Amino acid sequence: MQAALDVNPATRPNAAAAATGPAIDVAQARPRTPWGRWAANALVALLAVQALVFLATNPRLEWAVVAEHLTGPAVLSGLGVSVLLTAVSMSLGTLIGTVLALMKLSGFATARAVAGFYTWLFRGTPLLIQLLAWYNLAYLVPRLSIGLPFGPEWASWDTNEVITPFVAAVLGLALNEAAYMAEIMRAGILSVDPGQRDAARALGFTPARTFRRIVFPQAMRIVLPPAGSQVIGMLKGTSLVSVIAMTDLLFSVQTIYNRNFKVVPLLLVAVVWYLVVFSGLSLVQRRLEAHFGRGHQAAATAARTR
Repeated sequence: MQAALDVNPATRPNAAAAATGPAIDVAQARPRTPWGRWAANALVALLAVQALVFLATNPRLEWAVVAEHLTGPAVLSGLGVSVLLTAVSMSLGTLIGTVLALMKLSGFATARAVAGFYTWLFRGTPLLIQLLAWYNLAYLVPRLSIGLPFGPEWASWDTNEVITPFVAAVLGLALNEAAYMAEIMRAGILSVDPGQRDAARALGFTPARTFRRIVFPQAMRIVLPPAGSQVIGMLKGTSLVSVIAMTDLLFSVQTIYNRNFKVVPLLLVAVVWYLVVFSGLSLVQRRLEAHFGRGHQAAATAARTR
């Protein structure tokens, strides 16, 4: 009589194979159908089509009025003022912010205290209040003068003649932006390896040359992304200068729709131009990031290919 159980290991079937069934050919495996992604894509496409239909068929948008005023002289003049305010205020804000960042990183306690107080004051108060304060400076200081403290005056000017709406807008935007750029620049400078400064000092570089040739180019890789966001925020922040009668883009369209009562179409004109300038600034930002990040990107690519 044959044995009921086969005790020979060589002839005993593989228990794991018996439990899992026949072998699966991995080469013939297929990914699962992404039903969730298909549903999300369909929902997004449906919403996009609905938005396009709304924009194209809603008569209250009055696209003919938008096209009429999109390149109007008053609108283009206001657009130029907004772009000019952005460029001038951002340049001054970056320059002052860089000085404030160096003051915060210096070993001079008074400089650190002054820079800390500046950023605390300008970051802690709304930009609109700062614009109004500069615009109404003549209420506190009727005349601006140059001279010795508590001593004789050498020259003086009427404050209203000096602080025009444009000057008030530049001061408000630039000084407010400097407080934010100070923190951005400080973070970028701290990201540079201290050994770079030590090596520059060993080569005989002065502190100013070390910052200009060694620290600043490397810090820009960290500074550019948030600084680019600040430029875009500055462009949109110029719309606040309309409260001080500055003829920027928003003030220009407001002047027009106060005459013809076409509020929504004129606001769409402003939106279109803001988006156009924003797209151009985003392109410039990407180009600058690619320029200052060339060495880092090459090193990262070499490290991944090892």
